[in-house]
Order: sequence, then structure tokens, then C-alpha cells
Amino acid sequence: MPEAPKTEIPEEHQTALRFIEDVTQNTDLVQHRVLKEILTQNASTEYMQRHGLSACGTPNLDSFKKLMPIVSYEDIQPDILRIAHGDTSPILSGRPISEFLTSSGTSGGERKLMPTIDDELDRRTHLYSLLMPVMNLYVPGLNKGKGMYLYFVKSESKTPSGLVARPVLTSYYKSRHFRNRPFDAYNNLTSPDEAILCPDSYQSMYAQLLCGLICRSEVLRVGAVFASGFIRAIKFLEKTWPSLCQDIRNGVMNEKITDKSVREAVARVLHPNPDEAKLIEFECSKGSWQGIIRRLWPNTKYIDVIVTGTMAQYIPTLEFYGGRLPLTCTMYASSECYFGLNLNPMCKPSEVAYTLIPTMGYFEFLPVKGGVPNGKSEFDHHDLVDLVDVKLGQEYELVVTTYSGLYRYRVGDVLRVAGFHNKAPQFNFVRRKNVALSIDSDKTDEFELHNAVQHAVHNLEPFGACLVEYTSYADATTIPGHYVLFWELQINKTTPVPPSVFEDCCLAVEESLNSVYRQGRSCDKSIGPLEIRIVEEGTFDKLMDYALSQGASINQYKAPRCVRPGPIVELLNSRVQSKYFSPKSPKWVPGHKKWSKENGAV
Repeated sequence: MPEAPKTEIPEEHQTALRFIEDVTQNTDLVQHRVLKEILTQNASTEYMQRHGLSACGTPNLDSFKKLMPIVSYEDIQPDILRIAHGDTSPILSGRPISEFLTSSGTSGGERKLMPTIDDELDRRTHLYSLLMPVMNLYVPGLNKGKGMYLYFVKSESKTPSGLVARPVLTSYYKSRHFRNRPFDAYNNLTSPDEAILCPDSYQSMYAQLLCGLICRSEVLRVGAVFASGFIRAIKFLEKTWPSLCQDIRNGVMNEKITDKSVREAVARVLHPNPDEAKLIEFECSKGSWQGIIRRLWPNTKYIDVIVTGTMAQYIPTLEFYGGRLPLTCTMYASSECYFGLNLNPMCKPSEVAYTLIPTMGYFEFLPVKGGVPNGKSEFDHHDLVDLVDVKLGQEYELVVTTYSGLYRYRVGDVLRVAGFHNKAPQFNFVRRKNVALSIDSDKTDEFELHNAVQHAVHNLEPFGACLVEYTSYADATTIPGHYVLFWELQINKTTPVPPSVFEDCCLAVEESLNSVYRQGRSCDKSIGPLEIRIVEEGTFDKLMDYALSQGASINQYKAPRCVRPGPIVELLNSRVQSKYFSPKSPKWVPGHKKWSKENGAV
């Protein structure tokens, strides 16, 4: 382990730490064992037979390396849809598919469906069990208080087969592993399970914040899954603190919270406390909310949220509200597979490196050069590198083989080797491949954005206006954040475009984006209304001039479809003539559009 403050280590933590040391000392052996288990467990599957791995008996490492192709979601989607429509034969997995985990990534505008089996919950739960033993090395005494973690379930649906399709965290929170977990002083949460599992996001948020305020002197750490979600909670608190204080003063929960189980759970900790309500009111009513986390939860040691990748855009806001409390990133996971953890959780966000735990799946890597795998458009299994063979400083695209039936699947994450713990590499998360815009769990690529813009500009045709050029950026300074499009137009001055038409353009873009974005806008309220900013004629010429002044080649320059906050956004904003927002939320219903009409939402 990295050097950490000396502290008393409970026996169960010592067991967890010994496990980490063992599997990272023997990474190659563990990876070989994991692949052998996966191949043996799934030897009878149609997928294995299709690729010739079962022709000579039980598939082995050599046949896997030689015959198994590298795939993306579109390659296996027909098999997944067969399972979703009720085919129970062993197509991908030798064990029954228990449910589908919906990915934040999309295909054809709909969430990807990742098959999973019951055993995977055991693996995920085990990885969770490693987090606090590591954190206790750096921040001792966390068993003396509570954690205010804001967790939520999201909408789920049923496929035609009857299998549930839902996000991986919703699956975990509703599982027996979470609901029947034994008491653990190191994972003592302020939020009752009833509040976490409440499907109404307003009631869930209200109840969790109320409980967090009631227990505020006991809170030693705060957090959520994503930075964006934690900031959204603080914004919610800004709007509702008078009501929350009234509840604490009177010992009675606001009548807007109608969920019976939530009211009963909160009633167990809510008692009249006028003095505490007065102290909270005093802090919340101050002109500035800078450092509000430290002020309301004075014993807090750190904020635990994901701030790598696109979530890094929220670091300044977290530092403002948190009074520069340490920001910790503890875990690296996805719907496809849980990967690993940060063995130095108190490091700076820019230094976060995840150690892949080799028992979670079989990991391979495509070297990335010039932004693409191996610097070429065509690649095959010969390009893959094993987990123990990656090189320090090199970037790779992660490829995973899982117990649930994904084989050499391209996850889409680009990682950089930052170092090693024993023989296990540690990776910086560099980026999600092909993502142009992201506010929360949404991921919009340039192709999808371009199609949405092209669809929207049809609204301008009756007025003789046309789009000359455009770019975009994710504005994280608003809460919730939102997409901003900068449009330069050629306008027929005799037929002005009414403001309502530009608002229709905003909505048309949103209606054309993927279901994850539309759910964030319409249901989760994690994304704000899309904004179009009309810029002066010649703005994109100025943008090119700036790029050339920074060393860009005039022969290769093309307007960027997405830009980051900084000088370019400042230039664009300085030439904005008018702004328009989407007038309402885009349409969204749970489940895939292919079967939502058949089964409806659950």
C-alpha cells in the first residue's frame, strides 16, 4: 500500500488489505485463473461455439487469444436482443441472465443493455467491502461517526422477456446485498434505506438531506456517486432549507412528503430541536454559501464523489461549497464490470489512479496512439496487451471479458498507466472515447450532436435563415449544468426569426438526443434546459484566427464541434447577440422505445 498515517486496523480490514496485496502481487496468475473460470463456466454458450472455441473441448487461454474477436456493443446487440425478447438458451452466458444493467452509453439513441448474472452482485459487493479498509489507513476514526451519502434509485423497465432493465446502482440498492447488509460502523449512513429506495426523487432528496441535517454533528464524511449529483443536492438545499429547518424545529416532517415508509423511517430520528434549527438557519441565511459543507457539517473530513473524466468540470464548484475540503475518488466501475479502486484516496483529483483488481474480470488493452487504437483504423486481437504487460505512461483503451458473457468487449474508456502497485498497474482515467458533451451520466458524441442540430435548423427554413457554423460546450457553472450551442447564422433581414422559433430549435435538438440525456432532463432533473446563443457574423472567422495564433495549421483547421471553458468560450461569449432556452422538457419514457409500448414502465 502507499505510505499512509499509522492507525489501528480492525481484523476484517486486515483481511481485506491482505487480499489486495495478494491479488496485486500475483496479478498474472489471478488473471489466468479468472479467464479459465470464465471460459469453463461459459463453454457451452452459442457465442463460444460460434467463434470456434468449443471445437476442441473446453476453451483455453491459447484458443481464446487466437480466436475471440474484439467487439463493440453493436456486434453483440442481436444476441442481447434475443435474450431481451425471451430466448433462454445459453447464448452469451452459461448461467441464467438475471437482469439487464442499462449503461449510460447509448446505441441508436437508447441505453445499452448489459446482461448480468446473480454472481456478479457478489463480486461488486466484495469490491465495495475493500473501500473503507483502504480509507481507514488515511482517515482513521470513521467508525466513530456517520456518512451523509446521497444515493438514489432510477427508473427501471421490463424487457419483453420479463427481465428487469435498470442502472447498475439501482440494481445494487435494491439487492439483498444492500438491503440486508449487517451493521458496519465504518458504513453507517445518515440516510435510511426507505429514503434511498424511494422512487420519487424529490421526496428521496428531501428526506436524505433532512436526516443528514438531524445527524450533522455525527457526520464525518459526505458524498454522492457523481460530483454533479452532490452539487445538485446542495442546490436543492438552497431552495428547501427553510422547510427543513421548520421540520427540525417542530419535529414533524413536511406534508409534501407523502411516502409512508419514508415518513416512518424519518420519524425514528426526527424530534423537536429548536436550537439546532436556529443554528442551521443562521448558516443558511448568510449571504454567501461558500464553505457551507464545513459550516453545516463541521466534523466532515472529506467529500467522496467521482471527479475524474467529465466530472472534473465540477471541482471549482465543489471547492466553493466545500471550503476546500479534500475531494476523494475511491472506485472505478461501469455497467459492464466493476474494475478497481484508488489505493491513495486522499490524493489530489488530478492524481487519481485506479488499481484494477484482477479478480473482477479479464482485462486487456488496446494501445492508443494519435487518439485511436494503435494509431490505425483497423486492428485485431494481435494488438491487445495483457494487464501485466502495459507500459508506464502509455494510453490504452480498456477491453474486458466478464463472467456474465461479455468477451473482449470495448468498454470505451481510455486510460493512462500512472504506476504500479506490486505487479498491478494503476491507471489515470483520461477520457470516454468519442464523448463531446456530458453534464451528468449523459454522453453525447459529435455525430449525434450534428444530427440533432441538422434536425433543428429545419425550423429556420421558412424565414430564409441558415446555419453557417456552430460549436458547443457543457456549462457546469449553472446548477444543474446544461448544454450550450453557439450558432452563427445567415439571416434574411426582411424576415426576422421570432424568438419562439429559436426556442423550438432548442427543443428540437433535445428531442433528437439520446434517451440518457432526455431522462436527465425530464425525469432526474440532472440536466438543465439546452441553450442556443446566437453570435455575430464573422465570429467563427475570429475563432479560426485565434486557433492559428496558437499554432494551428490553416490547411488542417476546422471549427471544433465542442470546446472547453477558457479563452475560446470567452471569445464566443463576447460576441453573443441573443440567448434562447428550451421551453419545456423533451419527451422520455422508461425502457427502450422498441418495447416500451408492449410492457410499459415498472
